[in-house]
Amino acid sequence: MEETLLFKMVLRMCVAANLAFVLSQTSVFRRITYRYMRVKDKIMLALIFGGIGIVGTYTGIPVDNALANSRVVGVMAAGLLGGPAIGGAAGVIAGAHRYFLFGGFTAFSCALANVVEGLLAGWIKGRYPRHPMPWWLVLISGMAGETLQMAIILLTARPLEAAWTLVQHIALPMIVANSIGLTIFMLIIKTTMEVQQQAGAAQSQKALAVAAETLPYFRKGLDEASARAAADIIYDKGSYHAIAVTDTERVLAFVGVGEDHHLLNDSGFTLATDHALQNGMIYIARSKAEVGCHYPHCPLSCSIVAPLKRGDQVIGTFKLYYTDSSLLNQSDVVFANGLAHLFSIQLELAEIDRQAKLAANAELKALQAQINPHFLFNTLNTITSLVRTKPDLARDLLLKLGSIFRFTLQKSGHNITIAEEMAQVRSYLTIEKARYGRKLNFAETIHPGTQLYLIPSLTIQPIVENAIVHGLKPKVDGGMIGIRIAEQENNIVIAIEDDGVGMDLTEYNPLKNVSSGNHIGLRNVHERLHGQYGSPYGLYIHSVVGAGTAVTIMLPKIAAQEGEVRAQHINCR
Repeated sequence: MEETLLFKMVLRMCVAANLAFVLSQTSVFRRITYRYMRVKDKIMLALIFGGIGIVGTYTGIPVDNALANSRVVGVMAAGLLGGPAIGGAAGVIAGAHRYFLFGGFTAFSCALANVVEGLLAGWIKGRYPRHPMPWWLVLISGMAGETLQMAIILLTARPLEAAWTLVQHIALPMIVANSIGLTIFMLIIKTTMEVQQQAGAAQSQKALAVAAETLPYFRKGLDEASARAAADIIYDKGSYHAIAVTDTERVLAFVGVGEDHHLLNDSGFTLATDHALQNGMIYIARSKAEVGCHYPHCPLSCSIVAPLKRGDQVIGTFKLYYTDSSLLNQSDVVFANGLAHLFSIQLELAEIDRQAKLAANAELKALQAQINPHFLFNTLNTITSLVRTKPDLARDLLLKLGSIFRFTLQKSGHNITIAEEMAQVRSYLTIEKARYGRKLNFAETIHPGTQLYLIPSLTIQPIVENAIVHGLKPKVDGGMIGIRIAEQENNIVIAIEDDGVGMDLTEYNPLKNVSSGNHIGLRNVHERLHGQYGSPYGLYIHSVVGAGTAVTIMLPKIAAQEGEVRAQHINCR
């Protein structure tokens, strides 16, 4: 009888093996592979494995008013994969089903045994958390679990004689068949996971290779040239039907099928691209409707859209397209996600490098302006002429000049308080006032609450210098410079106004015309602020020819203590 029962139970292991293969293809099991299960994944696993246990009950073989079954396979697999909580929950589900639906004198014993076996498997999982569990350990675990079940039947099932007779008939077949079945089940799961990990590793290697080739291009930032180079490289190395790269406003590069209409400036973004830009998360479009191309006969039927980020700010997208949606698989998602992350790091490093160069240029320009032989000669000449007639003023100018040098050597390139920045500006204006006399006047209106907010050093001084050199100096009778600093809800607004000669912004805008060497200080300040804080921070210019110019600086409110932490973080990077 035992030989026949063993043979029948081995045949039923085919059901467990098939279930193992099917379940290994699900997204829940992929998350087990990468160890980032969510709470709902754990609940789902408990339900699935509890269901496998129930299937094992239905395929059981009646023996002595009880069932020889493979329920333990699902329950212990739950514990070996997910730990005690999932194993115990699967045992409760499968055991409750056995207790309430099938009854019999072993109903309670089998239900209790299922819970204990699930917890046992979870405990074993806890002893081997970091490595794939070897087959021999799974086999021993199955044998221990089934032996424990036989012991529970003998201890709790009554009458004892019937329990003893049952154990004699089913112990060997169930211990052998179920431990082998559990081992086969786990081997199938393990093999599938290893294949998935190898596929992920291959995609990661391909992403790293692409990232290495695109690094020289992305060092210059995200523009048409770098986007086109990246798209060409990925298109040549991959099997995708089209590759695209966008910023937040337009398609920068598109290679492959559909290039004729996706590169049109007036075609707009696809719905998938808009979704990724707005949510900052990877978006998988599995149909033409989800892709949402505005061109009616677009052949592209699916896409993966990954956002490109600089810090927390989304600055564009990277897209992979297929013309056949059946070709899209999980390895493509892994590849796209990894490559977008590497691109984002490259772009962030490029921005950090650009900011460092801008800061260095700002320091150099300020140093040149302040140590410039003409500036130094004129300042010293002014001081010399005042030594006899106005010695107190001469002494004050020397102190101001020393303050400017100390500031340049100690503060340049750092975030400082508005109070410190304004002290530097006042020193500079005092010297210029002594040089130009009545041709230069200045006034300031500063809200007291703004003094301790942070500002990048050399932000206001270049704007004031620009107002003197390009606004008031060409004017015969000079004029007035006004500095106003106020706070809004989340921002600091600094306005530098002059009543000088003004300029026609329709012909020349210092923030947009980069070919000229004039007003380089304005562009430098604007790009530093925009790069450090993002949109909408930076400079805004309003000017009227013959009436003067107003430059508004928009900054976020950053208190000194908070800003020092951020500054240290930026400096460490």
